[in-house]
Amino acid sequence: MTSAHENAAAPFAPVAGTGVQAPHTRRYQVMHRTSYSYNDEVSSSYGRCYLRPRDLPHQRVLTAGVMIKPEPNDRSTGVDVYGNSDAYFHVRSDHTELVVVAESLVEVDPVDPALFVTPGATGPWEQARPGPLGSAVLREFAMDLYPPEITPAVRAYASRVFVPGRPLAEAVRDLTTRIFHDFTYESGSTAISTKVDTVLERRKGVCQDFARVALACLRSVGLAGRYESGYLATDPPPGRERIYGADASHAWAAVWVPGETPGAETPGPGYWLAFDPTNDKWVDERHVTVAWGRDYDDVPPLRGVIYTDSTRSEISVSVDVCPVDPV
Repeated sequence: MTSAHENAAAPFAPVAGTGVQAPHTRRYQVMHRTSYSYNDEVSSSYGRCYLRPRDLPHQRVLTAGVMIKPEPNDRSTGVDVYGNSDAYFHVRSDHTELVVVAESLVEVDPVDPALFVTPGATGPWEQARPGPLGSAVLREFAMDLYPPEITPAVRAYASRVFVPGRPLAEAVRDLTTRIFHDFTYESGSTAISTKVDTVLERRKGVCQDFARVALACLRSVGLAGRYESGYLATDPPPGRERIYGADASHAWAAVWVPGETPGAETPGPGYWLAFDPTNDKWVDERHVTVAWGRDYDDVPPLRGVIYTDSTRSEISVSVDVCPVDPV
């Protein structure tokens, strides 16, 4: 992942005289290809995937589709409890390779700076705790997971950020920066099952680990946080061309902010501010949101069960997030 540093007070404003472009709506062609190969025939593959980006006020899915090879005997699409699009498939023909390719065309708008200066965002973080009359889903996002992730180490780390009376957005921005500086991004250093406590101890991991550390900190002080998955558009090094398929899926976190959403057509009980600890930044128009839930386990890109005598399998994943000019 690339790294980015932004000014917490004005995270989206271009700096005068630097030549930095003001944020603008971006369009991306996204391709996510996953292939599994086996050393013996598989008689049945059943899978569930979260690969279609969400339609959101700031994000529009212009086209989207998922290709599966071999062609499934059964497939269906649906919407889960969090509003994510999911797809199910069942391949019953013998095969030694399974390929799932998701493609989408997505437009993403810049984040409204007004979200950072509402009474909920600038007020004390304690006032952002979901109350007993809040929705069941919202209270669920403030609860610890099972097995528990909130430990004394998590509480100690969070206590340095969430001091009494501190503005919510300021505290979350500080948490984002602390995780960025305190932890090292190291691919392969953790697994999906790695606990937050282990990541805190080792001080290294990948994007999903840093998002989960942030969520554990939020929940340790009673705030609602959600895990968000998707993609981040990255730029090649200076003088290098883009390499097709060299991007990756990404994960970040979001905190719930009480109060009305600026610019919303209908008043609501609050909104979410998304932040990216891996890159030390607020989530912006370079992020494509696919799904969200309490944790990674709620929204894995692809998960399934196979029936086979195979003793060895290999997985290959390639992702491409290609900027395209609007028509």
